[in-house]
Amino acid sequence: MRDDGTPDPAPDPDPASGSGSDPAPAPDAAPGTRPAPDAEPRRGRPRSAAAERAILDAVIGLLEAGEPLAGLSIERIARTAGVGKATIYRRWTGKEELFVDVVRDMEPVDPPVSGTEGLADLRIMLESLRTRGLAQRSSVLLHNIFAQMKSHPKLWDEYFSTVIAPRRAAILAAVRRAVAAGELRDDLDVELMDDLFVGAVLVRTVHRPDAPLPDDLVDRIITTLLQGLAPAAGRV
Repeated sequence: MRDDGTPDPAPDPDPASGSGSDPAPAPDAAPGTRPAPDAEPRRGRPRSAAAERAILDAVIGLLEAGEPLAGLSIERIARTAGVGKATIYRRWTGKEELFVDVVRDMEPVDPPVSGTEGLADLRIMLESLRTRGLAQRSSVLLHNIFAQMKSHPKLWDEYFSTVIAPRRAAILAAVRRAVAAGELRDDLDVELMDDLFVGAVLVRTVHRPDAPLPDDLVDRIITTLLQGLAPAAGRV
């Protein structure tokens, strides 16, 4: 009870307390409305970082215990995390979106790029593909999750649209900047050049799981493509 006789505001039920009820709107909000969500797309307002961490850890723990992705329910995840189902649905629209964030949490973080450089940014992003391939090789759990994802089209489509497609667009944009800066030829198909750079890394990381992924792999790929594969003039 406050000093003026009004009751104290109810505590936020969102931190991993097991309560799944939605919090009341802010005092100045119109009836029936909620505070405006953050700019992050397709996510509810993150009222508790601790609750979100508990949810991600719960999914990872269940998977480590041998639970298949298809067998995990929101109810089971909420119970394991010690939160209510509403706490999960405020952040994710469903299991597919949640599982994609679990994978992203386990993968190496995408490195920052300048957004203005060409080959320099391209190199950073290709190196990220290489290190992500190393992570999948070294983590049995991550490898198994990807194998399961590919057998669930809805989940794989979610991962592709929210993770793979934006990464591909970013790399393609770096190739375009390299062309504009005179670092790459301007008389070739830009998307084909992008495929040549990215494809060389993916062949090593995905299609040839036993192939070496040395630290200088990206530099060698870029150098080889820039030099070309044709023999030098006058060389037999």
